[in-house]
Amino acid sequence: MMAIDPVTLAILKGRLEQIADEMDATLFRSAFNPIIAEAHDASHGIYDAVTGETLVQGKSGLPIFVGVMAFAVKAVIDKAAKQGGINEGDVWIFNDPYDGGTHLSDFRLVKPVFRDGKVFCFLASVGHWHDVGGNVPGNYNPAATECFQEGMLIPPVKLYDKGEFRQDVVDILSANSRLPLSLYGDLNGQINALELGERRMNALLDEYTDATVADCLVELKARAAQMMRAQISELPSGTVSAEDFLDNDGINDEPLKIALDLTIEGDRMVLDFTRSSPACAGPVNISRSTTVAACYVALKHIFGDVPANAGVLEPVEFRIDEDSLLSVKAPKPVGGYTETILRLIDVVFEAVAQIAPKEAMACAYGTINALSLAGHRANGQRWVMFSFFGGGHGAHAGGDGLNHGNAPISTATIPPLEILEAAYPVRFTQWALRPDSGGAGEYRGGLGAIYEIELLERQADVFLFGERGKFAPAGVVGGHQAATNRFQFEQAGGFKEPPMVSKIVGVSIVRGQKLRLETPGGGGYGNPRDRDPESIARDVRLGFVSPDCATNEYGVTLTSDGSVDSAATSNLRSTEAAE
Repeated sequence: MMAIDPVTLAILKGRLEQIADEMDATLFRSAFNPIIAEAHDASHGIYDAVTGETLVQGKSGLPIFVGVMAFAVKAVIDKAAKQGGINEGDVWIFNDPYDGGTHLSDFRLVKPVFRDGKVFCFLASVGHWHDVGGNVPGNYNPAATECFQEGMLIPPVKLYDKGEFRQDVVDILSANSRLPLSLYGDLNGQINALELGERRMNALLDEYTDATVADCLVELKARAAQMMRAQISELPSGTVSAEDFLDNDGINDEPLKIALDLTIEGDRMVLDFTRSSPACAGPVNISRSTTVAACYVALKHIFGDVPANAGVLEPVEFRIDEDSLLSVKAPKPVGGYTETILRLIDVVFEAVAQIAPKEAMACAYGTINALSLAGHRANGQRWVMFSFFGGGHGAHAGGDGLNHGNAPISTATIPPLEILEAAYPVRFTQWALRPDSGGAGEYRGGLGAIYEIELLERQADVFLFGERGKFAPAGVVGGHQAATNRFQFEQAGGFKEPPMVSKIVGVSIVRGQKLRLETPGGGGYGNPRDRDPESIARDVRLGFVSPDCATNEYGVTLTSDGSVDSAATSNLRSTEAAE
């Protein structure tokens, strides 16, 4: 390996990231499915030719996808080795959640880039398809007890064999979807993204030579590992523990524990999840590869200046029990993986807050609230609306949490209501911030949201897969917890709530009836009594915080015109401090 000067390294790093970014943009512009086209629930990356490790990720795709795709590429490498190797022009497709996947909705395409007859690297694309069969339209089935109830499971198979397109594979996929046209459009968008990536990669290699780019990739990984070790070594040695809970698994209404014992040993970190709950009956299980990828995302939130590649995990050891909630095998259901990995990120945040409070942040809202509505239009055409929703982000040492943000597992955006209303027979009668939903603190947690949806078609079936209905997002460093999740559906006798609080199947609504979703905020950071009273008065004026909350949570009294009553506030805070 030859030495690379810093300027060349910086240029190649930018060029490689641009390739991944262009693949992202290509799919976002061409996908038929609003969850990819508008919400950007997809990702692309560049992966090692031998190990499958992440080399480069795009800035627009979902980080959780990029992390888990390393396992997916390795699955293709292993499968190909048993079948005579990988050929130029091959493209592999699959969605196996136990072999480098997440859940069945996320389809992966893997394409090798050949140079002089050898694989130089792999390009990979993953996108959330609108419907892949199963019991529930949109595929978030909170009552699933095995993966066969969640959709079709496709192991790694060739979509292209030596450059020849296999229509038979596409025919099988299309026959197992309620929305085959959407599937076809998304698939072709991913194919186009990979073809663009291959052209861009070959152009880069022609310009800078294979050896120079290969050396650059090795150096970027080494620097990420070095920076990660340096930042870990600055943390105090020892062990801290954190735990949080899922509401239930959709089958049994019992909480499920996710427990972390985080140990710092010099420049190494150990993430021990062995105290977590065993595998459950319902679909909040996840595979080991998904657990590792979620921790990668959490660590990148905390150590944001470390380059995003496999080097991040070199100094990190994972301890995860087999057949636990965090490491299941087929056919255990895994469709609600998003809820579990959000809780994983929360416990990492909570643990790090104990040893590095200035680096940590409070828990975000912690659920995507996957909502499906499905029915038939007057002409008999099938429609399936699937969407996810936002909430508040956790506060941190630098300020308040973000109001109504997207989940911290991704850069996916919340689908715009105008797009949803244009595509489906629904009307949003409310889309607003939720007052008092952010956790109190010196820095306030971000606010959740209130969504109210009216059905405009004759009838629809309703499915919700959510969390945080019982266990609120936690604050850190003395900050308070946020509001919990709340879902209601209208029936003839008025609004009702699900028995499982955050999950529901088997509910039907008719024209004019509504659904109401109130999402959690983010946890607070620091003692609420240390928050600047003028900031609280501003929060009240904006409707973020109620006057009662200002008094009870922050110890701030306001006058009739909304100004801070300095004397009453000082007296209230000093009295409380003395108690």
